[in-house]
Amino acid sequence: MDIGRVVGSIWATKKDDNMNGQKLLVLKMLLERGKEKPELVVAADIIGAGVGDLVLVVRGGAARYAVHNPNCPIDAAIVGIVDSIEVEDND
Repeated sequence: MDIGRVVGSIWATKKDDNMNGQKLLVLKMLLERGKEKPELVVAADIIGAGVGDLVLVVRGGAARYAVHNPNCPIDAAIVGIVDSIEVEDND
């Protein structure tokens, strides 16, 4: 699993039939200490996340499993909303 921040939404009126009903959100994935990677990721949202939320993201086969459709052509899915993160710093 990875952690990302929701930065936007995508509307696609024409898409693969297996994606009908999928809410798509735009994410910036996080590096250590909360820094964001520069590229954007599109993920199916099965949990009800919104812009600004920190989310747990699965990819590949785990994403298709999360949306209960092995034929859905997605490679990322939001499976949780993060309430807090605690990391012990041993530096």
